[in-house]
Amino acid sequence: MMISKKMQDELNKQVNAELYSYYLYLSMAAYFEHTNFDGFAKWMKMQAEEERGHAMKIYGYLNQVGAKVELEQIDKPKTDWKSPKEAFEDALEHEKKVTKMIDDLTNLAISEKDHPTNIFLHWFVEEQVEEVDTAQQIVDKFDFVGDNKTALYMLNKELGSRES
Repeated sequence: MMISKKMQDELNKQVNAELYSYYLYLSMAAYFEHTNFDGFAKWMKMQAEEERGHAMKIYGYLNQVGAKVELEQIDKPKTDWKSPKEAFEDALEHEKKVTKMIDDLTNLAISEKDHPTNIFLHWFVEEQVEEVDTAQQIVDKFDFVGDNKTALYMLNKELGSRES
Protein backbone atom coordinates (compact mmCIF):
# COMPACT_ATOMS: atom_id res chain seq x y z
CA MET A 1 0.00 0.00 0.00
CA MET A 2 1.36 3.40 -1.01
CA ILE A 3 -0.48 5.34 1.71
CA SER A 4 -0.57 4.94 5.47
CA LYS A 5 -3.40 3.17 7.27
CA LYS A 6 -4.31 6.49 8.88
CA MET A 7 -4.54 8.21 5.48
CA GLN A 8 -6.59 5.30 4.14
CA ASP A 9 -9.00 5.60 7.08
CA GLU A 10 -9.32 9.37 6.71
CA LEU A 11 -9.91 9.15 2.95
CA ASN A 12 -12.59 6.53 3.60
CA LYS A 13 -14.22 8.95 6.05
CA GLN A 14 -14.16 11.56 3.29
CA VAL A 15 -15.87 9.14 0.89
CA ASN A 16 -18.61 8.81 3.51
CA ALA A 17 -18.77 12.61 3.95
CA GLU A 18 -19.12 13.11 0.19
CA LEU A 19 -21.87 10.47 0.04
CA TYR A 20 -23.59 12.22 2.95
CA SER A 21 -23.34 15.46 0.93
CA TYR A 22 -25.02 13.61 -1.95
CA TYR A 23 -27.77 12.48 0.42
CA LEU A 24 -28.18 15.95 1.94
CA TYR A 25 -28.52 17.69 -1.41
CA LEU A 26 -30.88 15.00 -2.68
CA SER A 27 -32.98 15.55 0.47
CA MET A 28 -33.00 19.28 -0.27
CA ALA A 29 -34.07 18.52 -3.85
CA ALA A 30 -36.94 16.40 -2.50
CA TYR A 31 -37.97 19.25 -0.17
CA PHE A 32 -37.94 21.70 -3.08
CA GLU A 33 -39.94 19.37 -5.32
CA HIS A 34 -42.48 18.88 -2.53
CA THR A 35 -42.82 22.66 -2.15
CA ASN A 36 -43.03 23.25 -5.93
CA PHE A 37 -39.67 24.97 -6.36
CA ASP A 38 -38.61 22.95 -9.39
CA GLY A 39 -35.69 25.24 -10.25
CA PHE A 40 -34.13 24.92 -6.80
CA ALA A 41 -34.81 21.15 -6.96
CA LYS A 42 -32.98 20.84 -10.29
CA TRP A 43 -30.02 22.80 -8.92
CA MET A 44 -29.83 20.56 -5.83
CA LYS A 45 -30.12 17.33 -7.85
CA MET A 46 -27.20 18.48 -9.99
CA GLN A 47 -25.27 19.38 -6.84
CA ALA A 48 -26.03 15.96 -5.39
CA GLU A 49 -24.60 14.27 -8.48
CA GLU A 50 -21.50 16.43 -8.24
CA GLU A 51 -20.98 15.27 -4.65
CA ARG A 52 -21.44 11.64 -5.65
CA GLY A 53 -18.74 12.25 -8.25
CA HIS A 54 -16.43 13.58 -5.53
CA ALA A 55 -16.97 10.38 -3.51
CA MET A 56 -16.20 8.24 -6.54
CA LYS A 57 -13.05 10.25 -7.29
CA ILE A 58 -11.69 9.43 -3.81
CA TYR A 59 -12.94 5.83 -4.14
CA GLY A 60 -10.96 5.51 -7.37
CA TYR A 61 -7.85 7.05 -5.83
CA LEU A 62 -7.95 4.63 -2.89
CA ASN A 63 -8.09 1.71 -5.32
CA GLN A 64 -5.35 3.22 -7.48
CA VAL A 65 -2.92 3.37 -4.55
CA GLY A 66 -3.75 -0.14 -3.38
CA ALA A 67 -5.73 0.95 -0.32
CA LYS A 68 -8.98 -0.67 0.78
CA VAL A 69 -12.27 1.15 0.30
CA GLU A 70 -14.47 0.67 3.35
CA LEU A 71 -17.97 2.07 3.11
CA GLU A 72 -19.72 3.08 6.31
CA GLN A 73 -23.34 3.81 7.11
CA ILE A 74 -24.54 7.19 5.79
CA ASP A 75 -26.38 9.36 8.31
CA LYS A 76 -29.95 10.37 7.57
CA PRO A 77 -30.00 13.99 6.36
CA LYS A 78 -32.39 16.71 7.45
CA THR A 79 -35.62 16.61 5.42
CA ASP A 80 -37.41 19.89 6.13
CA TRP A 81 -36.53 23.56 6.10
CA LYS A 82 -38.49 26.68 7.03
CA SER A 83 -37.77 28.26 3.66
CA PRO A 84 -35.70 27.86 0.49
CA LYS A 85 -33.24 30.38 1.94
CA GLU A 86 -32.73 28.23 5.06
CA ALA A 87 -31.93 25.20 2.88
CA PHE A 88 -29.29 27.15 0.97
CA GLU A 89 -27.88 28.54 4.23
CA ASP A 90 -27.54 24.94 5.43
CA ALA A 91 -25.82 24.07 2.15
CA LEU A 92 -23.35 26.92 2.69
CA GLU A 93 -22.58 25.78 6.25
CA HIS A 94 -22.19 22.22 5.03
CA GLU A 95 -19.70 23.29 2.34
CA LYS A 96 -17.68 25.17 4.96
CA LYS A 97 -17.59 21.98 7.06
CA VAL A 98 -16.45 19.91 4.06
CA THR A 99 -13.77 22.52 3.32
CA LYS A 100 -12.38 22.03 6.83
CA MET A 101 -12.35 18.26 6.30
CA ILE A 102 -10.44 18.64 3.01
CA ASP A 103 -8.01 21.04 4.70
CA ASP A 104 -7.45 18.50 7.49
CA LEU A 105 -6.82 15.73 4.93
CA THR A 106 -4.34 17.95 3.09
CA ASN A 107 -2.55 18.77 6.35
CA LEU A 108 -2.32 15.06 7.13
CA ALA A 109 -0.84 14.33 3.69
CA ILE A 110 1.72 17.10 4.22
CA SER A 111 2.63 15.89 7.73
CA GLU A 112 3.08 12.34 6.42
CA LYS A 113 5.07 13.59 3.43
CA ASP A 114 2.52 11.76 1.26
CA HIS A 115 3.12 13.76 -1.90
CA PRO A 116 0.79 11.79 -4.22
CA THR A 117 -2.17 12.23 -1.86
CA ASN A 118 -1.30 15.86 -1.28
CA ILE A 119 -1.30 16.50 -5.04
CA PHE A 120 -4.52 14.48 -5.46
CA LEU A 121 -6.22 16.62 -2.79
CA HIS A 122 -5.32 19.92 -4.50
CA TRP A 123 -8.26 19.43 -6.87
CA PHE A 124 -10.58 19.17 -3.86
CA VAL A 125 -9.05 22.26 -2.23
CA GLU A 126 -9.80 24.29 -5.37
CA GLU A 127 -13.24 22.70 -5.73
CA GLN A 128 -14.17 23.72 -2.17
CA VAL A 129 -13.25 27.34 -2.85
CA GLU A 130 -15.71 27.23 -5.74
CA GLU A 131 -18.39 25.37 -3.74
CA VAL A 132 -18.34 27.83 -0.83
CA ASP A 133 -18.28 30.83 -3.18
CA THR A 134 -21.26 29.54 -5.18
CA ALA A 135 -23.31 28.77 -2.06
CA GLN A 136 -22.44 32.18 -0.58
CA GLN A 137 -23.54 33.95 -3.78
CA ILE A 138 -26.89 32.16 -3.70
CA VAL A 139 -27.44 33.00 -0.01
CA ASP A 140 -26.57 36.62 -0.83
CA LYS A 141 -29.21 36.58 -3.58
CA PHE A 142 -31.79 35.31 -1.09
CA ASP A 143 -30.82 38.19 1.22
CA PHE A 144 -31.31 40.61 -1.66
CA VAL A 145 -34.65 39.07 -2.66
CA GLY A 146 -36.06 39.20 0.87
CA ASP A 147 -39.80 38.46 0.93
CA ASN A 148 -40.41 39.53 -2.68
CA LYS A 149 -42.29 36.59 -4.20
CA THR A 150 -41.69 37.73 -7.77
CA ALA A 151 -37.94 37.92 -7.13
CA LEU A 152 -38.06 34.49 -5.44
CA TYR A 153 -39.80 33.12 -8.53
CA MET A 154 -37.07 34.61 -10.72
CA LEU A 155 -34.30 33.16 -8.50
CA ASN A 156 -35.97 29.73 -8.69
CA LYS A 157 -36.01 30.10 -12.49
CA GLU A 158 -32.37 31.26 -12.58
CA LEU A 159 -31.08 28.35 -10.50
CA GLY A 160 -33.19 25.96 -12.55
CA SER A 161 -31.21 26.96 -15.64
CA ARG A 162 -28.05 25.37 -14.20
CA GLU A 163 -26.28 23.32 -16.84
CA SER A 164 -23.50 21.61 -14.89
